[in-house]
Amino acid sequence: MTIKNNTFSDLVRLEQLRHIETSKAEALSYTSIAEMETHAATDFNYTVLLKRLTIRARHLIQDNALATTLQHPQKLFIRASRASLIVAAILGALAAANAVGESSTLNIYWLLAVLLGFNLISIMLWMTGISFNLQGLSAGVIAQLICWLPYRHKEKESDSISSLAARGWWETCLTGAVGKWRISVLTHQFWLTYLATGMALLILLMMAKQYDFIWGTTLLPESSLPELTQLLSKPMEFFGLIPPDSYQIAASRVGAAIQDAETRSAWAKFLLGALLLYGILPRLALLLVSVLMQKLVEHRFKLDLYLPYYITLRQRLMAHEFESSVIDADPQIVIEKTITAPRKLGRGIPQNALAIGIELDDHIIWPNGMSCSKNVIDQTSFSEAAKVIKKFDGSLLIGVAAHRLPDRGVQRTIRELIANTSGEVWLILLRSRAAIPVADTRKLAWFRMAEACAISAEHVITQ
Repeated sequence: MTIKNNTFSDLVRLEQLRHIETSKAEALSYTSIAEMETHAATDFNYTVLLKRLTIRARHLIQDNALATTLQHPQKLFIRASRASLIVAAILGALAAANAVGESSTLNIYWLLAVLLGFNLISIMLWMTGISFNLQGLSAGVIAQLICWLPYRHKEKESDSISSLAARGWWETCLTGAVGKWRISVLTHQFWLTYLATGMALLILLMMAKQYDFIWGTTLLPESSLPELTQLLSKPMEFFGLIPPDSYQIAASRVGAAIQDAETRSAWAKFLLGALLLYGILPRLALLLVSVLMQKLVEHRFKLDLYLPYYITLRQRLMAHEFESSVIDADPQIVIEKTITAPRKLGRGIPQNALAIGIELDDHIIWPNGMSCSKNVIDQTSFSEAAKVIKKFDGSLLIGVAAHRLPDRGVQRTIRELIANTSGEVWLILLRSRAAIPVADTRKLAWFRMAEACAISAEHVITQ
């Protein structure tokens, strides 16, 4: 079966299945993927693992008829988005209609404040949220309302498969970088609809009825609004729009004489130009940026392979099994020797890798064909290991005791050792001959430590 490059929707389905299998694995059928997990792949990298996860997910979805369930959250979001745009259109129409009223006069700056004022505040809040990564400000009111959806509530033991799928979709598509830009797109669409509807209604009203444009102020100086008019008019001249001149502005003061057709036409062009230039065009630009950023973050989105769910699946789907043997050498003795991995590893661990142990005892079990070149237990052995690593031109294999706690000292040692090599780095979690149990939380701690040391999840191996 040929798999093309994984799309973001494939990764979303994998995350939805992770939520479902973590809580409701017993409710699913695994008939068609049993053979797939038995015959593991020989390649060991992120791309191949992702392809196998995708194939497994498609079989699992087909066997359990989950396609409709997994698609339902996205359909709900689309419906909610359309409903929000309808609300925006209604609000835009009401704002324009209320600003115009039943009279034949139109207060120009009151109308601009109603249509552009809230829009400007929204843009400022959005830019602040994006700049400082404040989810509440960049998401807007819509996201805050969506937070009340049922599947956002605290997980319960009685969660159904549909609610788990919805929660997985939410956490992937509406949180983090992807969610920030997806909600940004919806926010800009909302305000574009609001402005476009208000502007369209104004055009219809001005086509059907004659309006006199007026302005007035109680607290501001008399010259403030005329100066603002002149300031806003300057960019419009580049588009061929003739704004009202100083005489027409003065003649439009509340209580002035009835306006002539030329004055009304100048004010109408100024109004529409201001809505277009200071409202719609900035929103269009921000919408375009948000769409591009959403596509970019979706393209860069990667699964967190350090999660226990993916750790378990990776062990099942990828070939990395070893035959274990006990190395009874005293940990104080330094053995100048590199290791040769078994042929069955294929494109897994490189065959000529330098094996370095971190505070291992003589009860640690190494896989067959592997032996420790140096065991770092103190500053002297660390210095010797660092010198060997610098001289060695190849991959580095770091062995640690899986039952131990990966404290800061071990993490610092691994980081400093890695800094001395230019090749690939692998981390292997070794078992003890004393059969010390290793809890899943301890394994997860080692995986998180590997992540902190920039060792990829595909290069962490457990026995």
